[in-house]
Amino acid sequence: MSKKHQPLNLSHLEELHTPGAGYDILRYVSLPDLLGQETEPILYFMGRNLARKFEITTLDDVVYLFEKLGWGTLDLIKQDKKMFVFHLLSDSVVLRLNAPFHVDFRLEAGFLAEAIQQVEGIECECVEETNKRIHQIEFSVFITN
Repeated sequence: MSKKHQPLNLSHLEELHTPGAGYDILRYVSLPDLLGQETEPILYFMGRNLARKFEITTLDDVVYLFEKLGWGTLDLIKQDKKMFVFHLLSDSVVLRLNAPFHVDFRLEAGFLAEAIQQVEGIECECVEETNKRIHQIEFSVFITN
């Protein structure tokens, strides 16, 4: 298998050390200018594609990746036969929600849908809801098959 197509090992994230402001400006200012009205669906599918690049086998891997990617602390709140509900909280979420530009969590939603699909072996889709009052993002991952 070529190096380009090999899954990324989670330990590779330990080698990356960059501040997040540049990432946020690219994601929330430059990308929307470039992608226009298609920003949210493209970010969702970028998140799904990104999850495919990692070896994700457990829910702990998903939680670890959210933390290492700087997205925040992901907690599984509820799970039943048809869906998973997660909450995302962190100082970075608070800062993003208070930013002077529009922020969304579509990249994270796509990533989470694909990650749960890998862990559970079932087709999934994810929607997110933002509660700005308590600075929390709720992700609902629905089983679609």
